[in-house]
Amino acid sequence: VMDIYLRLKRLSWMVDNKRMRTATNFQWLLSTVVLLYLMNRVNSQRKGTPHDLKCTTNNLQVWDCSWKAPPGAGRGTLYELCIDSRSYPCYPLVRTNIEIPALPPGNHEVTISPQHGAGGFTSKFILSEKNVSLIPAAPEILSLSADFSTSTIHVKWNDHGSVFPRHSNVIWEIKILRKKSMELVKLVTHNTTLNGKDAVRHWSWVSDMPLECAIHYVGIRCYVDSLLFSGHKEWSEWSPVKNISWTPDSQNKVFPQDKVILVGSDITFCCVSQEKVLSAQIGSTYCPLIHLDGENVAIKIHNISVSDSSGTNVVFMIEDNVCGTVVFAGYPPDTPQNLNCETHDLKEILCVWNPGRPTGLVGPRNTSYTLFESFSGKSVRFRRADVPTNESYQLFFKMLPSQEIYNFTLVARNPLGGSESTILVNITEKVYPHTPTSFRVKDINSTAVILSWHLPGNFAKINLLCQIEISKINSVQELRNVTVKGVENSSYLVAVGKLNPYTVYTFRIRCSTETFWKWSKWSNKKQHLTTEAIPSKGPDTWREWSSDGKNLIIYWKPLSVSEANGKILSYNVSCSSDEKTQSLSEILDPQHKAEIQLDKNDYIISVVAKNSVGSSPPSKIASMEIPNDHLKTEQAVGMGRGILLTWHYDPNMTCDYVIKWCNSSQSQPCLMDWRKVPSNSTEALVESDQFQPGIRYNFFLYGCKNQGYQLLRSIIGYTEELAPVVAPDFSVEDTSADSILVKWEDIPVEELRGFLRGYLFYFEKGERDTSKMRDLESGRSDIKVKNITDISQKTLRIADLQGKTSYHLVLRAYTDGGMGPEKSMYVVTKENSVGLIIAILIPVAVAVIVGVVTSILCYRKREWIKETFYPDIPNPENCKALQFQKSVCEGSSGLKTLEMNPCTPNNVEVLETRSTLCKIEDTEIISPVAECPEESSDAEPENHVVVSYCPPIIEEEIPNPAGEDAGGASQVVYIDVQSMYQPQTKPEDELERDPGGGAGYKPQMHLPISAAVEDLAAEDDLDKTAGYRPQANVNTWNLVSPDSPRSMDSNSEIVSFGSPCSINSRQFLIPPKDEDSPKSNGGGWSFTNFFQNKPND
Repeated sequence: VMDIYLRLKRLSWMVDNKRMRTATNFQWLLSTVVLLYLMNRVNSQRKGTPHDLKCTTNNLQVWDCSWKAPPGAGRGTLYELCIDSRSYPCYPLVRTNIEIPALPPGNHEVTISPQHGAGGFTSKFILSEKNVSLIPAAPEILSLSADFSTSTIHVKWNDHGSVFPRHSNVIWEIKILRKKSMELVKLVTHNTTLNGKDAVRHWSWVSDMPLECAIHYVGIRCYVDSLLFSGHKEWSEWSPVKNISWTPDSQNKVFPQDKVILVGSDITFCCVSQEKVLSAQIGSTYCPLIHLDGENVAIKIHNISVSDSSGTNVVFMIEDNVCGTVVFAGYPPDTPQNLNCETHDLKEILCVWNPGRPTGLVGPRNTSYTLFESFSGKSVRFRRADVPTNESYQLFFKMLPSQEIYNFTLVARNPLGGSESTILVNITEKVYPHTPTSFRVKDINSTAVILSWHLPGNFAKINLLCQIEISKINSVQELRNVTVKGVENSSYLVAVGKLNPYTVYTFRIRCSTETFWKWSKWSNKKQHLTTEAIPSKGPDTWREWSSDGKNLIIYWKPLSVSEANGKILSYNVSCSSDEKTQSLSEILDPQHKAEIQLDKNDYIISVVAKNSVGSSPPSKIASMEIPNDHLKTEQAVGMGRGILLTWHYDPNMTCDYVIKWCNSSQSQPCLMDWRKVPSNSTEALVESDQFQPGIRYNFFLYGCKNQGYQLLRSIIGYTEELAPVVAPDFSVEDTSADSILVKWEDIPVEELRGFLRGYLFYFEKGERDTSKMRDLESGRSDIKVKNITDISQKTLRIADLQGKTSYHLVLRAYTDGGMGPEKSMYVVTKENSVGLIIAILIPVAVAVIVGVVTSILCYRKREWIKETFYPDIPNPENCKALQFQKSVCEGSSGLKTLEMNPCTPNNVEVLETRSTLCKIEDTEIISPVAECPEESSDAEPENHVVVSYCPPIIEEEIPNPAGEDAGGASQVVYIDVQSMYQPQTKPEDELERDPGGGAGYKPQMHLPISAAVEDLAAEDDLDKTAGYRPQANVNTWNLVSPDSPRSMDSNSEIVSFGSPCSINSRQFLIPPKDEDSPKSNGGGWSFTNFFQNKPND
């Protein structure tokens, strides 16, 4: 069928393609006819053929095969099914299914054909195991039970393992349904392996809701995964469900009751009631209600917290009643921690552990502990209520005779679970003895005692190791270990030696076993004083001659406690020589000094210390001191608390070396302490708690030679140098105009505090209270410093100073320890008299020389000076230019300079426009002083003068008093007589061509500016040919004549009219020093002319 379908599909595709390639209707019709024919053939073949053969199995032994009958086949149609294998016959059938034995592996041809004229065609199928589906039979639940106290459902069923191969894996799927509506609650899978036999399977499930709250249903199905079957595997059908129910009584109840639950868990409480439940709460928290069957309700609590010791209340409120329960939330017991088992006395074993985390459960729900011993099978139970959290638990287990090794297991359990811890112990190695008691100390002699104590326990089979602690004042503790034979409940003794006589000791003891596990606790302390003994050595002795050299003073140091061996009562001092031995009276302690009057002979001094037991060996020292003529005093600086002294090895030193020291400020004899050094030493570090920084000490090194001491070195030094505490006391010895002599005193040794290394002298200019000498170490350039390193120098002269000047002086001393404080003073230098005389004489001499030279020069230049500074000023009365005398009017012939007839001194003409050109007027000039006008008509014609002049035009705008709308301003022109020439005239063009033609007298007039600008070129020629000119600057003429016109509003320079030689002129005729003034050809005022002689001179 499939082959025909593929052929038809391919033909259709070919027809479609052909239709696309061709466009003729004939080809399209032909293709359609062929397709219809083929489809008819296929339908005619399929009609009446069995199809859809399917086979299943539920036990892998029998296959159940079925197929679909062809259309039109009746119920009684007979079929024949044949399998190609010869071992299987053909099966005649009247139904469409058949059960056949499982076929062997491989493909098998199955033929199904209708029989007895049923029509149709025979169908052939290929059947193999891969085409068969394995569908197991539905499981059957054998029993379903419930444990209501734990809300657990138990299910049992048969796995029918006998029908499947062994080791087949089966997956069981179990569903839990709740309430009458069968709501799915849980769907779980459970895996098992078949063993070839029928077996009953068990499965349990704990419900999150109490089983009393609602009915619960259980169903089950399976899936067999057999490795020997290669066909398709499917789930079986679900088994018939079974249910678990609880029949309530008439009372309202809450489930679960008094439940113990793990902290953080979820729990469901339900109330089984016949009445309506209104609300529910746990503790003080209200919870939403979950409705179940009937009036039953439930609440769900998530992540419950730890409960109080009395539990947490759960309450349901009903219309007329209240019901509830108590829940206890806690933890399962923690694994016992630090489990340790030991014994104190080898009679009982003590096991101690820490319970770990608190469970939060008390009372009957508290944790119980049981200690099991596996070798003996015995156990001990422990239970304690209300144990503090941080307290360790302990159990006693009685030891068994002749058993040393124990295997303990500690089991902890409570309602939420359990835990355990184990330990294996050899009890003889885990002995922790009790604390020793009855501890006592008894003397044996001055260096040994006996210690006794009691230790309870049965230690007869082992040895004890005990540790004795011995301590004394100001000493390190000493530990001594001793081994003693163990006994049973008895006292122990041990001797302790190597002690010091007359010494207070403190003893205590602790014990353990020889294998050592733990020390016992220390016993009580016991203090004991050992007995006295003879002093072990004589006192350390030294001698000094008194300052007058007549008495010998003997010093000795007290013996230490370890040397005295008891309380020193007195000292016996004696001296001996070759002739005799002298014994002095005893000197009672604590005096450590004796004075003996001796001569300069050699004596041996002996000092003996005595206590209650006896006398010490004598300490001897020679009184003679060998002189040293080459002794020099040296300096040394120490290292903190001490000072290092070195010397060369001297084989002649047979006894020892003695170093003594004292404060240099002490009076003689100088002695603070001494120290003896072996004769083979070449250095010694002298240290003392009495040494202080900044204090000078004297150190003396003595060498012992033939029972006499010789001073080898004398040293002054400091253990540490400091800066001086005071400044040098200095004063000014002498002062001059350029120097100051300063003198200072030494600083006392006590205040120097180190070896003096020098002085720093600072000085600068400055008055008192104004000096700025601060921060002397900054190196300012205005402060001068002198460093004086010669400490023997006590004076300093400061030279190169200025006279009558104040100086600020500062002096400081310094050591290697630092710079000392400063002392300052102010000094004023004397006045310099020679300089003052010179300062007076030099200006006087300079003034005299300048005066003489000036006088000589002025004398030689007197004419030039006169002409330059004081020229002759013409007398206006002698001026002929404007001198109008009576003779003029009379026409005197003697005056030919001006013959004006008539004389008209001024003529004022008002013009509308300005004119800058020179006017030539034929005017009769009539002198204003003429007194005979009648004679003017008789004048001769030659007296008629033509005056040519350029009047200075002074323009003044006369403002219109009527305001701005008045007419144009009128111009007033003042015409003055500018010059007067001879009567002859020149044509106007000649005047223009030769403006400077005549050289002669020119009046001193102020030319108009425009005229001056136009005639600049001609003016140079005029300057060269001009004769006499009045000595005045025309630019500075002022209008001073009362009848001169003046501009009221003009800012222009004031112009005067008339000549300066007029009698009305007030001009200063000496010209000012102005670069615009005309240059004189003569020797004018200049610096070079001042030193030159004029030709006239």
